[in-house]
Amino acid sequence: MARVPRLDLQNVTDPSDERLADYVSLTDVALRSRHEPEKGLYIAESSTVLGRALRAGHRPRSVLLAPRWVPDLERMVAEVWPDETASDEPAVPVYVADEPVLEAITGFHVHRGALAAMHRPALPALADVLAGARRVAVLEDVVDHTNVGAAFRSAAALGVDAVLVTPRCADPLYRRSVRVSMGTVFQVPWTRVDPWPGGVEALRGAGFVTAALALSDEAITLDELVADPPERLALVLGAEGHGLKATTVAACDLVVRIPMAGGVDSLNVAAAAAVAFWATRA
Repeated sequence: MARVPRLDLQNVTDPSDERLADYVSLTDVALRSRHEPEKGLYIAESSTVLGRALRAGHRPRSVLLAPRWVPDLERMVAEVWPDETASDEPAVPVYVADEPVLEAITGFHVHRGALAAMHRPALPALADVLAGARRVAVLEDVVDHTNVGAAFRSAAALGVDAVLVTPRCADPLYRRSVRVSMGTVFQVPWTRVDPWPGGVEALRGAGFVTAALALSDEAITLDELVADPPERLALVLGAEGHGLKATTVAACDLVVRIPMAGGVDSLNVAAAAAVAFWATRA
């Protein structure tokens, strides 16, 4: 069982305190997209998300919260690691600040319990993620963090075994992705597949039938796919706006469309993912 270090409570009153560098201006997307991966960090926002991260074995570098949330943090740690506190390991700094100070640090009103700077775990190998999986999702170049988080939440809720993201896909551990997913990014095994669409061959070699969700004259309906499902299925979903690249569609074994009504030709990628995950559930 994983062990958690001691919590070192430290009061902070100055938003410019250098100890708080990981939390400064979290609303700046360009800054965070560079700052977090380069430092090997991601931000867990809310006590629910932090709890799921801890249960997944992720390690906090520090925590930032208001005084009223300290008892909840201590209780959460005790629940996740009962009787496993490691006195010989470095303590985790817990920065406690009044809410106006928190807002000055982060750039937004912190009302979800806690923020934590978490150490990023190493991404697993593709073969390890696919081992034992029967149904996986591939997110190709989905650049909106909200859509990535929503797709992960649907994957967790509807029993998708793993998620693969392409090199240009938004970071599943970016703060907004994690928040929208409600921390389910820690539950569903995932990794980046690179190169892409060359990774289609790796999926095929692992025994997966690859199904590109796209509009095409050759497409079968989702109903037809479900009527005769393959033993191992990879659902490939494309970017906002243009959808999957033509080279990806050509590389996949099947092209699948979701039947539409009302003159609508397609759904948002997160909505399409939820529909496909539900329809193909065991």
